[in-house]
Amino acid sequence: MGTTSADTGPLTGFVVGVTADRRRDELTALLRRRGARVIEAPTMRILPLDDDVALRRATERCLTAPLDYVVATTGVGWRGWMSAAEGWGHGAGLAGACRGAEVLSRGPKATGAVRASGLEEAYSPGSEATGELLTWLLARDLTGRRIAVQEHGVPLDGFSDALRERGAEVIDVPVYRWTPPEDTDAVRRLVEQTVRREVHALTFTSAPAIVFFLESAQTAGLYAEVLDALRGGVLPVCVGPLCARPLEDVGVTTTWPERGRLGALVRTLTDTLPERDRQVLRAGARPLVLQGSALLAGEEAIWLPPVPAAVLRALAARPGWVLSRNDLLQRVWAGARADEHAVEAAVGRLRGALGAYAGLIRTVPKRGYRLVVDE
Repeated sequence: MGTTSADTGPLTGFVVGVTADRRRDELTALLRRRGARVIEAPTMRILPLDDDVALRRATERCLTAPLDYVVATTGVGWRGWMSAAEGWGHGAGLAGACRGAEVLSRGPKATGAVRASGLEEAYSPGSEATGELLTWLLARDLTGRRIAVQEHGVPLDGFSDALRERGAEVIDVPVYRWTPPEDTDAVRRLVEQTVRREVHALTFTSAPAIVFFLESAQTAGLYAEVLDALRGGVLPVCVGPLCARPLEDVGVTTTWPERGRLGALVRTLTDTLPERDRQVLRAGARPLVLQGSALLAGEEAIWLPPVPAAVLRALAARPGWVLSRNDLLQRVWAGARADEHAVEAAVGRLRGALGAYAGLIRTVPKRGYRLVVDE
């Protein structure tokens, strides 16, 4: 059954999948505050720093001899590293080792974290590209130099390998390593809901989240179907271009804000979704808005189940025109196993969900159904 709500917002009617682990609650709250319904399915989890033996060993290795260069790739990763070192009793030692080295920071957030720890960066590329950091380093004589590279979730193998080829000793510092999610069933369900277009958008805040999501789709045998959905119907929204790269590499066009912040991501989603999927209808004196999976009438929002919502969108695409049961089968079920009885049942559910607006759906005997609105 559909549900009616008096609380509407710019994202009312839209279902958004949240794949983030870190700051998931904040992102979910921002979306719900704007009226969206949220499906939470973290596609990976972050290994707690205190339990990370590899991070501790890398930190201790940094203290065995002076460092020449230290690379800070992310603000949250740098702060996490400093905090973990403090907890292990190595805070002062690590700060001293970094102070004696040239610190490179990738972008403003990493720079801010470096400065907050009492250090100054020697170089930070305006593009926030790791490749520019590498170019800067390779322009120097690295023979015998000790370089600590703070990673964040994904090993920077190509980066570190290039430095080693030039004779440097590289210490990879794996801050916040990402592992498969605890609730794999939730991710599988999100994959299936994406294929069925039951979500209108997916949000991603890191490239590994995308990689794990696509791997889950591969495991479920739905990889091609997920890519089809993301290329048409389901909007993928990323926090930035680096995050989006795994999708762009497989031909999926993504959307991201100019500034890589959660608030900016939500604003981009709020601006983009209604523009893609919003239709104003008029029935009598009152305008009706079909948005996502909801019919909005003033401050009233009638949420519809996925299939009845798809039936209403199909009828609204040609208001006043008669669509046969076979037309609706092709538009809504798109080759899935269904027959005309499924259409009749879906129309019945749609009318039940619409309540006082059930009269918008008119049966045309022996022909099909049409949406009764003013032209």
